[in-house]
Amino acid sequence: MKRLIIAALCSSAALAFAQSASTPAPSASASPAASAAKKELVTRLLQLQQPGIEGMARTLVEQPAIQLTQAASRALQQVPQDKRESVGKAVDADIHKFVDDSVPLARERALKLAPSTIGAVMEEKFNEDELKQLIAWFSSPVSRKFSQLGQEMQSGFSQKLVAEMRPILEPKLQALELKVRGELGLPATIPADATSAAKASPPAKKASAK
Repeated sequence: MKRLIIAALCSSAALAFAQSASTPAPSASASPAASAAKKELVTRLLQLQQPGIEGMARTLVEQPAIQLTQAASRALQQVPQDKRESVGKAVDADIHKFVDDSVPLARERALKLAPSTIGAVMEEKFNEDELKQLIAWFSSPVSRKFSQLGQEMQSGFSQKLVAEMRPILEPKLQALELKVRGELGLPATIPADATSAAKASPPAKKASAK
């Protein structure tokens, strides 16, 4: 999913270059040749960021699918025992189909939009020297290594944050759920097996309603 680390890297690099750059940005009267050169640099930079752009598109699709999976898993506890397996498989198949069908569409749209959004900002806010520095950074072994380790670092951080926040949030969420159930006219008691399953389930990484 999800690689927002590329966007973070770009923001950090942009801030560093904005603080240290001594060459002023080209004016609106820049020559056509300079403008063409800048556009080529922006295109190269977007190509280097393509994995991150595609990752954001995948996250856009997978995040709601994960949320739906978690909701379906809780609702599955209300299904009669003899039907749970078949219903779970059907829901699982539907969610996976949604992801498989939607990710390519989101990826295609993201890559199509990138030049007119991300690329337009880069072309406006960075001069040619800064763009060259960005390209050098994203092409460097250090940048590639950081990108490769980004998922591992994000995963470790997320797991630690979940572990520390779960004891704080669970009582609040349970109280909220009981209040909402009451407002909806549903039984106030949450089934013990559903509550236990919710506590025991780690954060979902991919869509699965089982």
